[in-house]
Amino acid sequence: MGKYILKRILFFIPTLVVISLLAFIISIQAPGDPLDRLVSVSTGGDEQSAQSITAAREKDRWRKKLGLDLPVFYFSVTNAATPDTLYRYYDRREQETLKRLIHTYGDWKEIDAYNKSLHRLSDLLNLCSAELRKDTVISDAADKIQKCKNVAAAMLYLYEPERIQAQLDTLMQYAGEISAFPEIKNTVRTSHDAFGQLLENKSSWLSYIPVIHFYGYNQYHRWIFGDGNWLTGKGSTHCRGILRGDFGYSYETKLPVSSVIGERIRWSLLFTLISIILAYIISIPVGIRAAAKKDSLFDRTSSVILFILYSMPSFWVATLLLMTFSNPDMLHWFPASGVQPVTGIPEGTSFFARIRMHLPYMVLPTICYTYAQLAFLSRLTRVSTLDAITQDFVRTARAKGLSEKAVIYKHAFRNALLPVITVFANVFPLAIGGSVILETIFTIPGMGQQIFQAITTKDYPVIIDVFTLTGVLTLIGYLFADILYAWADPRISFHTKRG
Repeated sequence: MGKYILKRILFFIPTLVVISLLAFIISIQAPGDPLDRLVSVSTGGDEQSAQSITAAREKDRWRKKLGLDLPVFYFSVTNAATPDTLYRYYDRREQETLKRLIHTYGDWKEIDAYNKSLHRLSDLLNLCSAELRKDTVISDAADKIQKCKNVAAAMLYLYEPERIQAQLDTLMQYAGEISAFPEIKNTVRTSHDAFGQLLENKSSWLSYIPVIHFYGYNQYHRWIFGDGNWLTGKGSTHCRGILRGDFGYSYETKLPVSSVIGERIRWSLLFTLISIILAYIISIPVGIRAAAKKDSLFDRTSSVILFILYSMPSFWVATLLLMTFSNPDMLHWFPASGVQPVTGIPEGTSFFARIRMHLPYMVLPTICYTYAQLAFLSRLTRVSTLDAITQDFVRTARAKGLSEKAVIYKHAFRNALLPVITVFANVFPLAIGGSVILETIFTIPGMGQQIFQAITTKDYPVIIDVFTLTGVLTLIGYLFADILYAWADPRISFHTKRG
């Protein structure tokens, strides 16, 4: 048994690696810039420049905190013209523009000089704009500087030579009209000369030579193992890695994803486990008895009732239960929403007292979580038991003179469990997903609502966390199912038989 479990776990390792790679690829390819989601700055007004500086510092802090200042993976396949430091350009649009320039011109040294000259021009224009803002008298140069700032910002994302040349000519025209700051014209001329050198030293043939760059410490490594010791986790400052339960920060709340999900998952897990336990406790005896007494009154009655239960949608049943048993005009037996009193549970309340306070809120949701599974499992158990009853070993047991009860529950029962065990493997991922409809109707703070909210607000770290945990729990469910298969059917062996 132990060797088999170890083999299965080792077999799951490549699958876990693939799941982590898929999750990481989705996270880095998600649309939008996470820094823009985490740091916002208002535009306009006299405080725009100060806010921009503060936002830039905040972005640098979050960039280091999220590990975005690192290369993406352990290696990258590029070309001889592309440097191994291109990942340091954090703006995705600017990085894409540089890649296009590299593909067209090939000379990274000249491309880098031209790009840096544009950044120096933008910094100079910001300083000049701040100087003008200090004066009480509005200067005519302010309008020209603002136009230069707009053109310089747009040029960071231009790669067509005709458009770049046209914008440089426009900048030269504006800069020549700003007499108060002659250094602007000199800086624009520097950018103009740098672009001329780029056109003159064109070597696009370098972009056709493949090159592999290797990186020891990168975003994927940090995402998996954290920013400390990869084995022990010591020395971690911002990230401990998903192996230690750290999935980064939520874009919406700026809190660790583990704390955001930790508050929600317990309720989804609680309702899922209770409903599964109740469904199995009720459905297996009902299904076995219906199969043992095929075509009897019990079989026909239970079949009709179970088909009716299975056909009723959960949102309709939930609404009906609320209107009947949480309605002051009818039967106000249970609370209509929530999982605990509005005033909360007082500190120092004992464990059993807490259960008594939570219990009224859990009755109606548990019924809605359970009835559909109960109907499905009962029918599945009946069908699988009927199939097992027709097998040769059951006929042999009857021929030996065993009682019908012993034949059904001792011999046919365990073989009939195999399809039921297969369904049981899905319990673990269901505990993560929750139920969006039921949690919304009953106002349960579970994972269903959290996932829906994360998708609506594009909170990608939370979505990636749920995706990864669902994959891991699915593998755990398969492992449990394999172990239960061997327990239910002695013909399933953990050892390889040698001829």
